[in-house]
Amino acid sequence: MSMELEGRVAIVTGAAGGIGRELVQGLLGAGAKVAALDIDETGLAALAARLEEEAGAGRLFTRRTDIGSYGECEAAVGEAREKLGGLHLLVNNGAVGMGVIRMDHMTDLVEIHEIAPDAWDRFVAVNLSGAWYMTRAAIEGLLGQGWGRIVNVTTSFFTMLRGRFHPYGPPKAGLEAMSAGHAKEFEGRGVTVNVVVPGGPADTPMVPAESGIDRASMVPPSAMAPPVLWLCSEAGGAWTGHRYVAGRWDASLVPAAAAEGCRAPIGWPDLARNPVWPGGKPPE
Repeated sequence: MSMELEGRVAIVTGAAGGIGRELVQGLLGAGAKVAALDIDETGLAALAARLEEEAGAGRLFTRRTDIGSYGECEAAVGEAREKLGGLHLLVNNGAVGMGVIRMDHMTDLVEIHEIAPDAWDRFVAVNLSGAWYMTRAAIEGLLGQGWGRIVNVTTSFFTMLRGRFHPYGPPKAGLEAMSAGHAKEFEGRGVTVNVVVPGGPADTPMVPAESGIDRASMVPPSAMAPPVLWLCSEAGGAWTGHRYVAGRWDASLVPAAAAEGCRAPIGWPDLARNPVWPGGKPPE
């Protein structure tokens, strides 16, 4: 997919993490300019040093950004447009993981009394509101130019609904629902919205050593790049309102066929078909 995104400008949140680094590298490799956002300044510096040669002059912009603040998201979008010459692609990848609660959360699941209210608020602010804030800050420009791609990283339905896996699961379920709503809202206006998930535990620091899972059996973070890059391309623009399971992407196939093999409707469309509604059906 080299150079298919030449002339495009992307924002990636959570850019210093395991998946974020792979997405930034993939987008640069495909020819895009990238604004890499993260709250981890040390991680951003390491990312810039790692990709300096590949990025070349003026193609990578890093910014410490707390996506749990709308003001910071708005400022980051403005700076990205100013420094990189526009904005076309938004990848909402930033998230807080369960290790913030405790590192053995996968072998000894978390109970509600262990979650302080401010911890709950932080998870919701970053894992749900952060993507809304970034979308809200970016959407006027995307719709105004009649072209844009939004990719939201959620999680498996199992993780969303798992008992004692709060406060991670519920905000990700909210992000899935938000993605479905935005796909409908922006449909036909040149801006697509899709979801990409690893499909299972990914080999990133969000799954700590204390999990006991064999790291060789996890989804590699690099698996996230092919579906995201395809969705950001011209070919991917025919699709909106879908979720893609990166762990099922078959790299031996051409991208369109690989996408078909790991694609499903976003969210829970079957559950939304028959509401009890005056007149029989709500307006679309």
